[in-house]
Amino acid sequence: MRRGIIAGRDDGYAYGEDMPLSVEQLAGDPQFLATVRFHAVRMRGLFDAGPRLARLLASHQRWLLAQTAYALSMERDLAIPASGLTAVALVNEITRHKAASRNTILSFIDELLTYRFIVCEAGDERRRPRHYHASEVTHQGMVGWMHSNLVALDVLDGGTRATYFVDHPELIRTMQPRIARDCLADHAWREPSERIALFLWNDAGGLIVDYLVSRIDLDSTHPQRYPIGHLDTRALAADFMISRTHLQRLFAKAVQHGCLGWEEAADKPELWMSRAFVNEYCHWQAIKFACIDEAFHWAKGQAEKAT
Repeated sequence: MRRGIIAGRDDGYAYGEDMPLSVEQLAGDPQFLATVRFHAVRMRGLFDAGPRLARLLASHQRWLLAQTAYALSMERDLAIPASGLTAVALVNEITRHKAASRNTILSFIDELLTYRFIVCEAGDERRRPRHYHASEVTHQGMVGWMHSNLVALDVLDGGTRATYFVDHPELIRTMQPRIARDCLADHAWREPSERIALFLWNDAGGLIVDYLVSRIDLDSTHPQRYPIGHLDTRALAADFMISRTHLQRLFAKAVQHGCLGWEEAADKPELWMSRAFVNEYCHWQAIKFACIDEAFHWAKGQAEKAT
């Protein structure tokens, strides 16, 4: 049986060697918040390394679009002309689940081209439909995102997923499309609850909530809240390339919905996040982590069968 390595865990939780973790197992594990926080810290590092690329995943709609676009790119098979990433293919995948409008999808593709996150296949510049593939910087960013998630799962249960992934980087070609489609098809992931959507459907909202979670004080014993500490909203807004007014409005709505609050301190007000909201957010994150773990075990099994 595997046991997590967070703080040498002694809470009695143990997991089977080769079974993916379920949403219920993840959300019910008392150490899962530490896993979510660990991943949020690593996501902050990826943002610092490539802020423009990180903004592709900054809102939930953009996350769904980016993951699905990359999945289609990974599935390109020259023997099947209709395969791969085209505007038509992305529109069909996304609109099937009503996750974005056709115009939004086409604008997203234009943005990807502008910043060279995707490039047109050689010879397709004047053809219809045009086929695109992920640029190297996009590929490396997705590999970093995948590795971070696998490391976070390993921290929870003492597994070796991340090491296996590093040793078998080709797994991303089968893992990522499975993750993208499973997440897109899951209504609870695709349509988060009202309080989570408050952040996730906002521009840069995903980056902001990750940042706040990364600052949670896990040692707090307060029964209703987790301290975050003082925030410089001007610097934070500049960091995430949004206006300070936009950030303050987001925080004001979050306070109204009971997600956040301010504690008067001797020096400056300090922010806190409610435990109820953190639990809600962790349960939602468990959906994605469960999809990733299932895809990892499936892809590993397929690879081992092929050898």
